[in-house]
Amino acid sequence: MTDTTPATAPRTATFTTYSPATGEPIAAHPVDGPEEVSRAVDRARTAQAGWAALPAPRRRDHLLRWKKALATDLDTVAAAIAEETGKPAGDAALEVVLTLEHLGWAARNADRVLRRRKVGTGLFTVHQRASLVHRPLGVVGVIGPWNYPLYTPMGSVGYALAAGNAVVLKPSELTPGTGVLLAELFDAAVPGHTGLLTTVTGAASTGDALARSGVDKLAFTGSPGTARKVMAVCAETLTPFLAECGGKDAVIVTADADLDAAADAIVWGALSNAGQTCAGVERVYAVRGIHAALCERVVERAGALRPGAGADASYGPMTLPDQVAVVERHVAGAVSAGARALLGGPESVRAPFVAPVVLTGVPEDAAAMAEETFGPVVAINAVADVDEAVERANASRYALGAAVFCRNGRAGAAVAARLRAGAVSVNSVLGFAAVPALPFGGSRDSGFGRIHGAEGLRAFTCVQSTTVQRFTPPIALTSFGVPAATRERAVRLARALHRRR
Repeated sequence: MTDTTPATAPRTATFTTYSPATGEPIAAHPVDGPEEVSRAVDRARTAQAGWAALPAPRRRDHLLRWKKALATDLDTVAAAIAEETGKPAGDAALEVVLTLEHLGWAARNADRVLRRRKVGTGLFTVHQRASLVHRPLGVVGVIGPWNYPLYTPMGSVGYALAAGNAVVLKPSELTPGTGVLLAELFDAAVPGHTGLLTTVTGAASTGDALARSGVDKLAFTGSPGTARKVMAVCAETLTPFLAECGGKDAVIVTADADLDAAADAIVWGALSNAGQTCAGVERVYAVRGIHAALCERVVERAGALRPGAGADASYGPMTLPDQVAVVERHVAGAVSAGARALLGGPESVRAPFVAPVVLTGVPEDAAAMAEETFGPVVAINAVADVDEAVERANASRYALGAAVFCRNGRAGAAVAARLRAGAVSVNSVLGFAAVPALPFGGSRDSGFGRIHGAEGLRAFTCVQSTTVQRFTPPIALTSFGVPAATRERAVRLARALHRRR
């Protein structure tokens, strides 16, 4: 993330966004500094008190009204996404649809997941009634990415709101208009809670201000390097931090897999959104016996795709201009290290567009295999067997998503269980992304914490444990008035019980 804005920039400072496809200016947005961010957080904290006091069904109804507004204005929202990212209109519309699915699930399930529930007690606490409840944190800060400027941050925004929090969103400086529109639609749909969702705009300095603003948790999506910097700021105040930092997702293709289905999924997973997907396909490990046939099918399908800015384009430009150089370095480095380009090559890079690139025989220590490429490039390497495929897939510094293609679904699930990825699809790619009940997140350089699903709701709460004494116990062990002999008898009893199996 590039930032040339002083941390103390006045509110009158602005920055301009540009179309990644044409370079034409889109809009000017304010650079929100510490004062503006602080005011947004204060406003959100005031609004949150009333939001948290609402019965859960009322919050659900408000969020479903917001969802309806997003669905009604789907074309407008998708147009904003497409304009700022350069992705085709159809891809942008699909992003909105996936967002609606998650928002609806979070709204309808928050009460069930987070309501107070009873827990059992032990022998010496039978006189207590125990329960726990998940309470909202307060104000959640969200720093969103540019590749999916609605779907990805809403994995935090929607779930945090459903859990009873307020949210201050800092979208990427490449896609601020989508974040501004999101908050405007919320205020229009839920006018009684204006300020509950606020968007602040700017580059790294604005994100730094949000991390220092006193929010009760910060959810971040971006590179591992930037995550470390933001996390260091949060550590100063022990602000809880959730990080989703991308991936180098692997696909394993077994000897008995349906190669046509695998090839179709690999091409989509690697090239959709110009490869700018954190859980997109970047590495493929195919058992040697079917490697050549799989490569042939992938090349045939990928070769039919064309990037561009027109309505007939398969995918759009690289949204982040600097990423073009990364893609070129990875492809050129792989070829110079002995890899074969089955489709395309260094010449495929014609900024801001990159034509499909399919590589094979890429050394495992090459950047194209070890670093996140985040472009329309896929490497398909041959392996001796599934064991070697699993070993190579798990060797990455990233551990976000993965996929397995295997004729037998149960056998595929067994392979999936051996992978360290946070989410795995069998006989599809990114199947988990469309299931709202499934948590999403990774480990290692892919970050930590989970969004989506029940775990995603709980991620934006704090747990309060409560005991209520139902009657006076016959032996009050938590009293200085207990005779020593009584305490000793209790200890002997406990020892005898716990020595049993």
